Amino acid sequence: MSEAQQITLRVDGDETQVTAGTTGAELFFDRRDVVVMRVDGVLKDLDQPLEAGAEIESVTIDSPDGLNVLRHSTAHVMAQAVQQLRPDAKLGIGPYIKDGFYFDFDVAEPFTPEDLKALEKMMLKIVNQNQKFVRRVVSPEEAREAMADEPYKLELLGKADSADEAGEGVNVEVGAGDITIYDNVDRKSGDVVWCDLCRGPHLPNTKLISNAFALTRSSAAYWLGDQNNKPLQRIYGTAWPTKEALKEYQERLAEAERRDHRKLGVELDLFSFPDELGSGLPVFHPKGGIIRKAMEDYSRQRHVEADYEFVYTPHITKGHLYEVSGHLDWYKDGMFPAMHVDAEFNEDGTVRKPGQDYYLKPMNCPMHNLIFRSRGRSYRELPLRLFEFGSVYRYEKSGVVHGLTRVRGMTQDDAHIYCTKEQMKDELTSTLNFVLGLLKDYGLDDFYLELSTKDPEKYVGSDEVWEEATRTLAEVAEASGLELVPDPGGAAFYGPKISVQAKDALGRTWQMSTIQLDFNLPERFELEYQAADGSRQRPVMIHRALFGSVERFMGVLTEHYAGAFPAWLAPVQVVAIPVAEAFNDYLYEVAAKLKKAGIRVEVDASSDRFPKKIRTASKDKVPFVLIAGGEDAENGAVSFRFRDGSQDNGVPVEEAVQRIVDAVKNRTL
Repeated sequence: MSEAQQITLRVDGDETQVTAGTTGAELFFDRRDVVVMRVDGVLKDLDQPLEAGAEIESVTIDSPDGLNVLRHSTAHVMAQAVQQLRPDAKLGIGPYIKDGFYFDFDVAEPFTPEDLKALEKMMLKIVNQNQKFVRRVVSPEEAREAMADEPYKLELLGKADSADEAGEGVNVEVGAGDITIYDNVDRKSGDVVWCDLCRGPHLPNTKLISNAFALTRSSAAYWLGDQNNKPLQRIYGTAWPTKEALKEYQERLAEAERRDHRKLGVELDLFSFPDELGSGLPVFHPKGGIIRKAMEDYSRQRHVEADYEFVYTPHITKGHLYEVSGHLDWYKDGMFPAMHVDAEFNEDGTVRKPGQDYYLKPMNCPMHNLIFRSRGRSYRELPLRLFEFGSVYRYEKSGVVHGLTRVRGMTQDDAHIYCTKEQMKDELTSTLNFVLGLLKDYGLDDFYLELSTKDPEKYVGSDEVWEEATRTLAEVAEASGLELVPDPGGAAFYGPKISVQAKDALGRTWQMSTIQLDFNLPERFELEYQAADGSRQRPVMIHRALFGSVERFMGVLTEHYAGAFPAWLAPVQVVAIPVAEAFNDYLYEVAAKLKKAGIRVEVDASSDRFPKKIRTASKDKVPFVLIAGGEDAENGAVSFRFRDGSQDNGVPVEEAVQRIVDAVKNRTL
């Protein structure tokens, strides 16, 4: 072999010489777990030839990118199965998503659970045929010919043409640059048995999908997510590298379903979502109100200790306020429509005084700015920390409203901190530490941080100001020692932010607190303070929501604890159950001692039999059950029964009361 026939690559960090024209499949022929490769940072199929000097990284099937490719390829197999069982089905799009994939179809009849079972069988048949995924670069004319019977794919091709003419690249489904089609090729005959317009990459073959996939549900959808477009049918599925991984995922799903806060809210009588109120507007029942009050009261206490000052602002305001803040320019789609009021008319019906637009407030910051601006401020007052449990209203589309975690009416534990530039970094650091400490008190302690930076199409203020704000936030985040993940373009229009991402008991990530640095709203509202040298200066503004919203945080905690709240949050902290009716009065005396100590206690003096009372307390997830019979009454004692079914007998009443008081006071989890 001559030197001219060889090229040098850098493969997984090491220099390697291979024959010119070598493909990724040949390079990694002995690595069964490698399913695609990253060439100079771009994911590519293994059948692509490699060029001299390229930086090659192997991508395994169990890596994040490998899982995405596995799921995208499984979506193609599902679409092929759909068109084999329903030849009239027209293809929409089929991307991978977190933990799975979906594909949209235009079909005459919705998919049923029985259809999904039949599709899984057909998919397994395709998988076992070991079909090859083969990438084909085509011209626009060739693409239209191949997709002649697929109207939605033809529409995507039309969008790609328009984008190319505008110099904007092509639609994501088609791919950036080349138009590519993926053929599913029968390994024995070499015939193309199915194809789709797609950017890829894909697995080398269907066999790598194995039997570790499942179709989970079907639902209605709209073409390209636009409710003005034609309704389609969407099938969701999941795929994993092994059957064991699939089973673990299905068990996590089952546990998540058991923990669903909407289900637990009904079972535990905490909250509900009456149709009469409309989508995304929950009501809290007495037991849910107790939990919410305990959450808010503790938060208030901690804010007082941290030198926050409490303010209150109205639910509606003139539209001009949001013109000043910029929300009507950048956020109007997320606000409820204006209410036009205060118009006055002459007797002949002509307008004597035009009315004004009032809006339900979508956030509290503009009103807090008015409080700051209400009088002259001195540098001696800074940092000024304003805090409010403020009700806000956002027009979320009905399709995204979800229980307590995505609502239209919410209460934000909202704070706005005004400080000097010199105080800014220390204030951000103390704010982040305050946020993390308080979240830990509620039982969340597994965090990472996300840094959201400027959206180049949606921002106000100078690039220099944004760069300074972003740099400062990054320094504070890095100093915390937590993992920092970039979120390019994810900032609000007025400034970059750090968001605290917390993992719950199932390992799911929830965005909790946000801390935003803002040089722009103080400018728009002309906020000033008098500096030590007598000059007028702009304060820096820090936006900070700790829970995000009280409603969402309660939904998260309900699922985190599976409804079994720690004693300090539980609506009923103790249920006292007599072994027989004769011991009711004794337990009422015990309950009186607990109530005097501030404990929420009930005595179950119902006519139910003793075993049923125990089951009821367990079903209601009460932290402590106190049981008393003859021996207990004689000895001035009770028996402790805990949520896990364990029991501690013969505990003196005074000791029992103290145990419970300590658990509540110390917020034992």
